Amino acid sequence: MKFVAVTSCPTGIAHTYMAAEALQIAAKELGVEIKVETQGSVGAENELTEKDIKEAKAVIIAADTKVSKERFTGKPIVEVGVQDAIKNAKDVLEKAKNAKVDAQNITEQVSTIKAQRSSTRKGPYKHLMTGVSYMIPFVVAGGILIAISFAFGIEAFKEEGTLAAALMQIGGGSAFALMVPILAGFISYSIADRPGLVPGMVGGMLAGSTGSGFLGGIIAGFLAGYTVRYLKKSIKLPKSMQGLMPVLVLPLLSSLIVGLLMIYVIGKPVGALNKGMTTWLSNLSTGNAVILGLILGLMMAFDMGGPVNKAAYTFAVGTLAAGQASEIMAAVMAAGMTPPLGLGLATRIAKNKFNTEEREAGKAAWALGISFITEGAIPFAAADPIRVIPSIMIGSAVTGALSMMFKVAITVPHGGFFVFFIPNAVRNLGLYIVSILIGTVVTALIVSFLKKDIKQEERKKAEETVA
Repeated sequence: MKFVAVTSCPTGIAHTYMAAEALQIAAKELGVEIKVETQGSVGAENELTEKDIKEAKAVIIAADTKVSKERFTGKPIVEVGVQDAIKNAKDVLEKAKNAKVDAQNITEQVSTIKAQRSSTRKGPYKHLMTGVSYMIPFVVAGGILIAISFAFGIEAFKEEGTLAAALMQIGGGSAFALMVPILAGFISYSIADRPGLVPGMVGGMLAGSTGSGFLGGIIAGFLAGYTVRYLKKSIKLPKSMQGLMPVLVLPLLSSLIVGLLMIYVIGKPVGALNKGMTTWLSNLSTGNAVILGLILGLMMAFDMGGPVNKAAYTFAVGTLAAGQASEIMAAVMAAGMTPPLGLGLATRIAKNKFNTEEREAGKAAWALGISFITEGAIPFAAADPIRVIPSIMIGSAVTGALSMMFKVAITVPHGGFFVFFIPNAVRNLGLYIVSILIGTVVTALIVSFLKKDIKQEERKKAEETVA
């Protein structure tokens, strides 16, 4: 039985190494193998390899500081303080022997991975994703309110004074109206901090009024952010007037520059491009729509929440409009649900291909899949990327293509299975469910076919060890 561990204390000196030594002594006494990575003041030493982690029964993190857990996805993790490892190393190892991956552990790991991905974003991608992350709650809230309005009838909101009209006003007239200004404002905020908010949001509002929409909002956000950054470097005021920079000089000049550029230079051309793209999407032939759905499906599964996945999702959100359902959004959401659902099904129909920890992770994958959290597939992809990633890409491509072929459309950008219960939120709901089910089954069958029996894998490892 083999374990891996990471030890780290705030100072990175004594206790980091004392905990490592205690775990090594206890492992020797208990007759088990352990490799300990120390994250001390001089950096990581005795670093764990992918092979070490894959062969380990469980991971022990004995730390009083933050330790990244992304590389341990899919493994049972026992977390203790360094003092616990120093004083009760045997107890810690015994706990690790019986550790299992449960649904909560997998869900927490997925949340950690999402947070770590956010923290490692850099450059324009980071700025765009910052804007998107602030925008999404407005779009989700607005979309669901619009969907609830439709529950009273597709055109019930046209009758003034009714609850349906009020819901449409809140969701479509207010929350959706803020979508582009919030996107642009927080792209600019990511670039230039607080002074970027005003010109970014002003540019976003102008993107809406000039018809340049989502694309115009993205351009306005970057333009505002870099304009503010340039002005901050270029304008030098006396110390007695420095207080005017954030409240008067920067917001006034940057809003003026961004506003004039949006009205006279950017708005009309981007508006024409936006209109052209909308017309092209609405006039797609069935064959072209299927190909687009297939490509979006591949993108959603490729990196499971990474940059490629987010590019497809951001494109889909841009096709949403207040009160109008989007076929692109439907295809992207379905394709994003398929990977964890397919892997969850695979752990049920081919139990001999998955170890105990992976079968436990499969239970969590169901919940994450129906919630449209594609990252639920990461534990399986991390353990066996060569077999899993192609499988989930094919399954998602099938789902995306079928969704587009069936002309399914949806009014909300998130919510997964739970929005299915809102009447009129999904057009062609029955065929939408069929698309997701077929993609899920395709994923499960391919994974089950490609993965080897666990006992065969163990025999192969034993033969390699002997050799």
